[in-house]
Amino acid sequence: MRRTFAILLITCLYPVFYAGAQDTIRHRTIEMWRLSPDLTEEVKVPFDTTFSLFNHYRLADKYSPFNAYPGSYGLPFYQLNFFDRVTDPDKFLSSNFYPLMYQPERYLFMNTQVPFTEFVWTYAGPRNQAEQTFRIRHSQNVNRKLNLALVYDIVYNLGQYSYQRSSDKNFTFNGSYRGDKYTAYFAYGLNNMTTFENGGISDLSQLETLDPENVEVNLGGLSKARSYLKNSNLMLVQRYTLGKKGPVAADSTGVSVKPFWLSGSFSHILAIDGNRRTYEDSNPASGFYDSVYISNTRTFDSLSARTIKNTLRFDFTTDENSRFRLAGGVGIRNELIKYSQIVPTHDTLLADTALWRKHNNVLVGRLYNNIGDKFYWMATGELFLSGYRFGDFNLDGMISKSFSFKKGMASWNINGTIANRQPSFWYEQWGGNHFEWSKSMDKEFRIDVGTSFSYPARKMELRFNYAVIDNYTGFDTLAMPAQHGGGLSVVSVYASKDLRAWKFHLTTDLLFQQSSNPDVLDLPLATARATGFFEHLFNFRQTDGQLNMQVGAEVLYHTPYNAYSYMPATGRFYMQNKVETGNYPFVNVFMNLKIRRTRIFLMLDHVNAGFTGYDYFMIPSYPMNVRMFRYGLAWTFYD
Repeated sequence: MRRTFAILLITCLYPVFYAGAQDTIRHRTIEMWRLSPDLTEEVKVPFDTTFSLFNHYRLADKYSPFNAYPGSYGLPFYQLNFFDRVTDPDKFLSSNFYPLMYQPERYLFMNTQVPFTEFVWTYAGPRNQAEQTFRIRHSQNVNRKLNLALVYDIVYNLGQYSYQRSSDKNFTFNGSYRGDKYTAYFAYGLNNMTTFENGGISDLSQLETLDPENVEVNLGGLSKARSYLKNSNLMLVQRYTLGKKGPVAADSTGVSVKPFWLSGSFSHILAIDGNRRTYEDSNPASGFYDSVYISNTRTFDSLSARTIKNTLRFDFTTDENSRFRLAGGVGIRNELIKYSQIVPTHDTLLADTALWRKHNNVLVGRLYNNIGDKFYWMATGELFLSGYRFGDFNLDGMISKSFSFKKGMASWNINGTIANRQPSFWYEQWGGNHFEWSKSMDKEFRIDVGTSFSYPARKMELRFNYAVIDNYTGFDTLAMPAQHGGGLSVVSVYASKDLRAWKFHLTTDLLFQQSSNPDVLDLPLATARATGFFEHLFNFRQTDGQLNMQVGAEVLYHTPYNAYSYMPATGRFYMQNKVETGNYPFVNVFMNLKIRRTRIFLMLDHVNAGFTGYDYFMIPSYPMNVRMFRYGLAWTFYD
């Protein structure tokens, strides 16, 4: 392995050093954005080829810094921060993979003067237990108005423990056309997530005496259990703008007077989202499951959901260059939904396919106001007028104020949400070889308030969130859906800061959160990730090149709490009150390098495995990986 790594490193570094001597980087304008949640506006995204802490390469950690994994990366996971969790009923099947997937509201669009390509590759562990990630992204303007882009992303993990393999392959192709009157955004995404299910280890004491691959698991070679989730989605947004900016007139004194300018746009938004989940098990009578409803010899559970959403809306805005800008919009959305599932018939262990068709008609709206360039407020909402989710509503509001300091801009936001919504259809209806339920769920009512302060120049962020929830919906200790009839409140404080003394850095993420009823929702009181490193820039006068280096260590820790258990047959995390996880530090040591546009990291992951005990669990029965060497390379070029 050492020889392979040395050859790989030399092969990669040769063109990098050569480019470092030859390349004179010219300034290129690259604009990047994603669409707002209602797919109506562009939200600017900073162009990111960040070197600092490149060892934080996982897309999941970029979505939320604290995540609970059942062993290794690529398997289903959930966010430790309650306010980062995916709660949209339409994303029930994909919620445990959502940060890895490409969805309409997460697509990145670009406008580039030159073709842009980014290649990211990482590798860890010996060959028979290897974890590899690969991502290639390319974006190119066909002309000044039209851009096309594609992304191919793979997480392939064999896993250290038996039958723990994951294979996540995600692809997207998107484009944008931004004309003077007509604007269009197109995207197609295909997400395939394959998970081999081992049901967790059966004897925790074996961690002290056996290598991970020899530890016994609950679903072994006879079961050959695995889950498969396929998501495909299509988005097409078209907008035509009316109105024309009027000429600047002059009053009787000859002073220019800017006329009031109002423009409007008509939009059509098409979003199609399809999900299919299957679960297979060749030995359903192994004793892992309490019930068998369809077959004693083979489990093949299958369900699917397809949603087609069409939105027509009109938006208006006053002069975008005015210090007082008022804008808003209103529209109507139609939703057509089809659910299907293989369900037991309880007739000599047979199964049938059930089909449900639903629809919704939704009124959507938005209003916002800019006063100057440092203050604005926005309100968005939707009301379900008819259909399956009749009576659901969602109202979001935000107030933002910016401040100018010597080091740069800072922003203070205040936000609030009031929502009343029907839980996912799959909380009410489920059929399979091991689980079956048919329930009627009340609507979940939730109020969120929060505030945040961000100062990017000082690398500082503070967030406070508070939520009150009636009819909180989840899965109980039997892995069955349940609602808490009373009220539930959750409070959270998050802080992130980079402290620097000369060339030494300490980057810290802290999360404090508390639930009013731990029997219904348990959360770790404190979660922290602290990264300390030394950074130095080497200058090579002969080649006029530079090498930036970071060397350090990081610790991830959270206080004990009753973490969720994982149920392979449904792919859901559910409550348990027998085992606490936490009070264990995960320690990594790393080195990051950057030469021109090439970034490299070397890391010894979970270096303290076996030295600080064997309680390295984030999900009960699913131990995290033990010590492994990890390395990665990112190469970005846009010449």
